Amino acid sequence: MRLVQEYVRKLRELLGNRFVRVLLFVLIGVYCCFIMFSNVKPEKINIQLFQPSEQTIRATKTVEDTYKTEQEKAEATKQVSDVYTLKKEYAQNKVDLISSIFDSALEVKKEAEETIRKDETGKNIPVSTKDQLSLLKEKLTEDVSREIGDTVLTSLVNADEDELNITKDLTITAVNNVMSTKIAANDVENAKKKAEEELRYASISSELKSASFSLARNAIIQNYFFDREKTEDQRRKAIETVEPVKILQGQIIVEEGQLVEREVYRQLELAGFLNNENTIYPFAGLFLLVFISLAGFYYYFYHSNDLEISKTNQMLIFALVFILSIGTMKIFSLLGELKYGEIGYFFPAALAAMLLKILLNERFAAAIMIILGAFGSIIFNTETPGNLNYTIGLYILFSGIAAIVVMSRKNFQVKILQAGLVLSVINILLVFAITSITNGNYTKMEFMIYSLAAIVSALGSAVLTIGLLPFFEAGFGILSSIKLLELANPNHPLIRKILTEAPGTYHHSVMVANLAESACEAIGANGLLARVGCYYHDIGKTKRPHFFIENQMNSENPHDRLPPETSKDIIIAHAVDGAVMLRKHKFPQEIVDIAEQHHGTTLLKFFYHKVLKEDETTLEGSYRYPGPKAQSKEVAIIGIADSVEAAVRSMNHPTQEKIEALVRAIITDRLNDNQFDECNITMRELHVVREALCESLHGIFHSRIEYPEMNKTEQKVNL
Repeated sequence: MRLVQEYVRKLRELLGNRFVRVLLFVLIGVYCCFIMFSNVKPEKINIQLFQPSEQTIRATKTVEDTYKTEQEKAEATKQVSDVYTLKKEYAQNKVDLISSIFDSALEVKKEAEETIRKDETGKNIPVSTKDQLSLLKEKLTEDVSREIGDTVLTSLVNADEDELNITKDLTITAVNNVMSTKIAANDVENAKKKAEEELRYASISSELKSASFSLARNAIIQNYFFDREKTEDQRRKAIETVEPVKILQGQIIVEEGQLVEREVYRQLELAGFLNNENTIYPFAGLFLLVFISLAGFYYYFYHSNDLEISKTNQMLIFALVFILSIGTMKIFSLLGELKYGEIGYFFPAALAAMLLKILLNERFAAAIMIILGAFGSIIFNTETPGNLNYTIGLYILFSGIAAIVVMSRKNFQVKILQAGLVLSVINILLVFAITSITNGNYTKMEFMIYSLAAIVSALGSAVLTIGLLPFFEAGFGILSSIKLLELANPNHPLIRKILTEAPGTYHHSVMVANLAESACEAIGANGLLARVGCYYHDIGKTKRPHFFIENQMNSENPHDRLPPETSKDIIIAHAVDGAVMLRKHKFPQEIVDIAEQHHGTTLLKFFYHKVLKEDETTLEGSYRYPGPKAQSKEVAIIGIADSVEAAVRSMNHPTQEKIEALVRAIITDRLNDNQFDECNITMRELHVVREALCESLHGIFHSRIEYPEMNKTEQKVNL
């Protein structure tokens, strides 16, 4: 342990220089980069076209196969049929046209009958067919007349009205039936023949039937057309439904022994296996990650408001724990992979969190777990595609955070092994939560391996924490909860010394410890430190125990025969003597400070007032404790509790009102005497301390029932 202390002392001296601090973090960065260099180094793959692969190759990242995606889109486009649109209005237009032609013919016939002329003999001269034809053409457009032809029009004007109406209905019906169906360009002739078939057996004259055929054939046209816009829209929708073809991370591109044909070679090139020998991106990324992480910690240390010695200790402890954790990770990663599960789950993930939670605080513990989770995902990436093993990274992070939460409970801060047992259960749940998300199918062997890994990780963290703590405590002079419990052991030689040589002081110390602990915990101070410090705060009284009233046991008070100056020196000496004795026994500085500072620079009022009766010129400062004043909240509270316990014990019939008034007066007196000027206790905290002390004292000095005295006969009966 002395060797450890010597090394730590030299390191602390070196770190007093800012350049050395920067150099320390640079070296840690180099160390981290060296540890993780092989984990990010691209694997060299010997691949030749049309040669068997020497190994199974998995994709290290997800990339889109644009060539395959375009092929899929082209295939989807081919599957889309051309879209045709039926022009229903064409049928109605043709029906209206035929109807108009027949109506015009009927009108012509009617007009012809109304304009019959008589000859010289008085006979009727009918309108000639030629004139009727001319009249009908005038009612029709030139294009329609030309398309239909004179033969058809002549047949219409020559027919009688009834037959013409019948032919009109038959022709319109046939045209409407045929035009209501889809008629593509190559089906027009068949559609015309179909219309002819419907009219072939009509009961009309052959001349009108021939005219009906001509009109129907002329009316039957294409009504089913290719719709380019809708076709393109359908193809666009089909393309949109095509998902990009991707080579997924972890996907096997080629298996060992498989021939590397052109398609496989193209996929290997796309995945980046054929051009990654000289890439610097993984190394640049690693450097940036390490730089950002360590720069953040250095910035925190540099701008910390802690004392220089405390800042240096924190930096050294953090550096050692960080280096130890990264090195342990690398060792575990080199042990190889298990047949079932991953070796990373056996890593004592909570070790760093437990150490820093005990040695420093929760902020450092949580911060280091975030960094270790990130670095762990890189170090444990041996059998995973890509350079990051997210499952192990999450496991390390959450296991460390769980340890911080568990260790935050007061009873687990000193029972580290029990905390490890609780963490084992949490780790089991954590491992299966993470692995279930990624896979979820387990064999019995995998179940056993994962459970074992979770238990080993948790208990290993606890055991290593217990084993490493003494070295950190000895090297850095840290007063941990475990060390405090060792000092609180009733069998400790100095406690036994107080108990045997100054029993009254021992009882007083225990009472003060109870009061101080409850008051410290009420304001969030270290209650355990206050309790243990109280056990030893009056150790100096063992040098002259009978000069202190609690040890006189109704015997003569030696101060009655001594001058005030001598009594004052004896009383004041117990604080100095106690500090000397504790230093001699190599007690932590915090305990020594409590013994030395618990009276601060308060005045020995009894002896000062006594000497004033003899010499009014006596200076008040000569009857004050040498101090120093309380430097911490714990020391300030112990000083108050020390005075309160002695004062209340001297009261004849303490009541609740008297106790509260006394406590308030003692705190006010110390406040007015400027005894709290050098510690960071606040007025609000003093108010909370007062209430906590009053509550504890009410429980100790509560009123009891006065039993009536029994006569001798009653006593004998009771016996």
